[in-house]
Amino acid sequence: MSRLLVIKGADEGKQFELAGAQVTVGRDAANRIRLHDTEVSRRHAEFRQVDDGYVLVDVGSVNGTFVNNAKVQEALLQAGDQIVIGQTMLVYSSGRGDSPEQKSNLAEKISMIARSDLELPSAIIKTIDETEGSRILAHPEKTSPWLKTALANLSVMYEATQAVSHILDITQLLDRILELVFRSIQADRGCIMLRHSETGQLEPKALRRRNDYSDDVKFDVSRTIMDHVLRHKEGVLVSDASQDERFSTGQSILRFGIREVICVPMKGRHETLGVLYLDTQSGPQDIAARQSLTQFSEDHLSLAIAVAHQAALAVEETRYHHALLQAERLAAIGQTIAALSHHIKNILQGLRSGSEILKMGLKDRNDGLIQQGWRIAEKNQGKIYDLVMDMLNFSKEREPAVETTDVNQLVRDVVELMEARAKELNVKLVTRLDAGVPHIQIDPEGIHRALLNILGNALEAMEDRPNPKITVGTRMVANECVQLIVMDNGVGIAADKLADIFKPFMSTKGAKGTGLGLAVSRKILREHGGDIEVESQLNVGSKFTLRLPVKSPFALDPSSTSAELPILQAPPEPD
Repeated sequence: MSRLLVIKGADEGKQFELAGAQVTVGRDAANRIRLHDTEVSRRHAEFRQVDDGYVLVDVGSVNGTFVNNAKVQEALLQAGDQIVIGQTMLVYSSGRGDSPEQKSNLAEKISMIARSDLELPSAIIKTIDETEGSRILAHPEKTSPWLKTALANLSVMYEATQAVSHILDITQLLDRILELVFRSIQADRGCIMLRHSETGQLEPKALRRRNDYSDDVKFDVSRTIMDHVLRHKEGVLVSDASQDERFSTGQSILRFGIREVICVPMKGRHETLGVLYLDTQSGPQDIAARQSLTQFSEDHLSLAIAVAHQAALAVEETRYHHALLQAERLAAIGQTIAALSHHIKNILQGLRSGSEILKMGLKDRNDGLIQQGWRIAEKNQGKIYDLVMDMLNFSKEREPAVETTDVNQLVRDVVELMEARAKELNVKLVTRLDAGVPHIQIDPEGIHRALLNILGNALEAMEDRPNPKITVGTRMVANECVQLIVMDNGVGIAADKLADIFKPFMSTKGAKGTGLGLAVSRKILREHGGDIEVESQLNVGSKFTLRLPVKSPFALDPSSTSAELPILQAPPEPD
């Protein structure tokens, strides 16, 4: 599915899927893609589907439509293209992949032919052993001068590619690029300047000197040459900058003895991001020997522009990656706010209903209405408390406050809290506790909350079920972990939903659940070094197993817990 990602503008973070033969974009609400941008026309452009993807067509907008910084009336879009409409920048993703049919068609276009093996030897004029490649790279000094130079440049390009693929921080990447350039080009000084995304002004991002200088020594570069490179969109090699009439007015060239300069644009896929600048300097004693001081060559210029292009692509990719992360983060925040708003609205409606009944009871002096209203208000107060606690538990990284705990007693406490709700739903609540379970080091408050969430979910799954029953038990397993088991004969969970039930705000209970309970419970168990496992079958029931290690990773003295405990099997199910 092709899509558009807004990376700049009032709608930053939004994603739009392109589906259908024609998708309009503009400021008016009638458009499939609506942008809240005052510089976008009411009906600005259209995305028209063709065999190769989508064509973007401007439909008479006031401010125009731009693809990769070029104003267009109509353009076939490629994956990664940047689209600017008003003050909004979008990135186009084609969403296409090689289908089996495409791969099959490609295979049909290639034909393997063979002739007699006897004809091959007579056609070969030179052979080379397969191990020669590694030998040449290991000992380039034993090759011809042409190959030696080519291999040196290839090595720099290879390492630049490696840096691009492994270094995500732009500053570290550009420092590494300069280091590689200095290995092959005998520059005295070098720097990389990038344009600011908002102002367009050049800003230094990396610099390097061949000789050691104090940090107090300023790095003066020729703005005249940089302006020429950006204006004419070409890399330059200047062998005598002070004598070149194009740059002779540059005061920095004369004042600081800049002799040779290589300056190349950092051209990315969509725009020129900045420049790579290198120079050598002359002292008074060098003037008489001007002809013998040349250190830069056309090969160096070619190498510099190739490396600069690699660096520009990396910077573009990094910026796009950061924009994508920011967009996804904003989308996640929007989804979270929407989910929370929905649940809080439902709770507030419950509180309002309870308050209205209380008001009626107080007015009529009706104790029954007062009690009913208070029960509704109290129930919804509990819901909002649970929601807030789940949000805090899920959002905060915390180390469990462990203490020696009787797990069986903790289970009894949770079951006691839920007995009233079980009776209300006519659910049979059974406990089966293993007497061999030892006291272990856990955070009792956290495990209490996790078990309460699981048991609460089980009760919600019991509505309208015949002979509803929930069994809560404990079990010691192989002297290594304690299991807390909650088993019900409720509605069950579909197999294709099991993978999602622990994701935040994913609820199988509709408006009744917040979708945080299971996510919080698993987080608590994993903080203890344990986990939650689930088995379920539709219309049969579910089994949740909470695993806790006997030797807590947070215990002050893990060895103090006895490992010499009998291995016990769960007793048979009661009738």
